Amino acid sequence: MKFIYQGKTKDVYKTDDGNYLLKFKDDLTGIDGVFDPGSNSVGLSIPGAGMAGLRMSVYFFEKLKEHGIPTHYISSDIDNAEMIVRGAKAFGKDGLEVICRLRAVGSFYRRYGTYVEEGAPLDKFVEITIKDDERGDPPISKDALAMLGVMSEDEYETLKTLTKKITGIVKGELALKGLELYDIKLEFGLCDGEIVLIDEISGGNMRAYKDGATVGPLELVSLVVV
Repeated sequence: MKFIYQGKTKDVYKTDDGNYLLKFKDDLTGIDGVFDPGSNSVGLSIPGAGMAGLRMSVYFFEKLKEHGIPTHYISSDIDNAEMIVRGAKAFGKDGLEVICRLRAVGSFYRRYGTYVEEGAPLDKFVEITIKDDERGDPPISKDALAMLGVMSEDEYETLKTLTKKITGIVKGELALKGLELYDIKLEFGLCDGEIVLIDEISGGNMRAYKDGATVGPLELVSLVVV
């Protein structure tokens, strides 16, 4: 295998057959030791977080397959916290992050708290940020994405539709376990010209609550994947 990239929560290798291996790490995004899926820096490490993130990702990738949602997922090795995926071309230089919000929390509330109460319900509000640590992952609009050549307006609409569908599926699965999804962060890329879900879909990139209290990534996977 050839080492490609060292990420915040995963390392990436290219396999001999042209696919890619994602090695999940125990690092989580956050600030000052507090988990935050919307943060653009590593804030803490929890033993077992990498394996838990992979278990959750595999669970949801299989669910999405049942619903006909395209992803880059091929196979996994849970014991070694590794996942094999198809290669995908990122949108823009380093890719985009797509957040779907069901409650006004986190950075959304910090920005718009003048107009909304914390925790107020949102109707699958989709926002996109550019992956750029130096500039703090700035939000970007549909018009700006098209104007700057990052993606076309049609690609944006496809991505938005997929995001809402995926969020609905995840929300439904969590609800079966007595959990409420507040928001989720997704990534997409192009595989053979098709927009597909890439990266992971785990407790490390979503906020979930049970009985009004936040559920951490490791506890979340123990509740969802049984």
